Amino acid sequence: MSNYANLPAPTPEGGLSRYLQDIRKFPMLEPEEEYMLAKRWVEEQDTEAAHKMVTSHLRLAAKIAMGYRGYGLPQAEVISEANVGLMQAVKRFDPEKGFRLATYAMWWIRASIQEYILRSWSLVKMGTTSAQKKLFFNLRKAKSRIGALDEGDMHPDNVAKIATDLGVTEAEVISMNRRLSGGDASLNAMVGSADGESSMEWQDWLEDEDADQAADYEAKDELDTRRELLADAMAVLNEREQDILSKRRLTEKAITLEELSEQYKVSRERIRQIEVRAFEKLQLKMRELALEKGLVSAA
Repeated sequence: MSNYANLPAPTPEGGLSRYLQDIRKFPMLEPEEEYMLAKRWVEEQDTEAAHKMVTSHLRLAAKIAMGYRGYGLPQAEVISEANVGLMQAVKRFDPEKGFRLATYAMWWIRASIQEYILRSWSLVKMGTTSAQKKLFFNLRKAKSRIGALDEGDMHPDNVAKIATDLGVTEAEVISMNRRLSGGDASLNAMVGSADGESSMEWQDWLEDEDADQAADYEAKDELDTRRELLADAMAVLNEREQDILSKRRLTEKAITLEELSEQYKVSRERIRQIEVRAFEKLQLKMRELALEKGLVSAA
């Protein structure tokens, strides 16, 4: 996508307000338009189509980036990292999967931002494993759930519970808690508003407050939980549906409709129908399971 150089870029000199104003000029895409642009990129490597998909989602990237203000990093750089994630999402987006680019892109945007944060914060240079990253971004939330927000070291029982919940050692929980409570730039430091009437902790700024259901689900659900939900939900499908859906949507390189039609001795259209129906059933079951586990609201 050689048109990357033509994207507007946030700079400390230009000011964020100017950048945010500039990106508002790019219109949002209707579902059909987005689908056709994505098809042009996938099938023809049409850089103009890819560029249009990127620019139409710059506001989404900026909004998510604003949710990470509490790390004390230059906001222009955080937005730039968000845009890198957005471009990676567009590059890999498959319009045939059945969801919108925005839903897919927010995962890439957040991943790009979080990797940048982990590279930038000296207090987490040791936190490079997936479990340590999970601990870094979820420790305060875990402490809040069990009412362990007092400063200083936590009670051993609380340490043990958080270590079990987040899949790390108790020593890692203690070390990270001490770093986040003191360290380079405490995330528990109070930040006042411009009018001086209210204040909040830096960590209260970390999450994007997007009311979007997909964003809410992403914020509450870690990769291991999603995999567990998927595995449980697959039971609602019969053997053929599981096989077709897995080969079409749950592998890095999807098998073609033609190959599956030869395998099952039915038409390509019949395979497509089975795939779509199986995906709908799986979505409904995952939603049902997520509601049972309290991962999403019923609203």
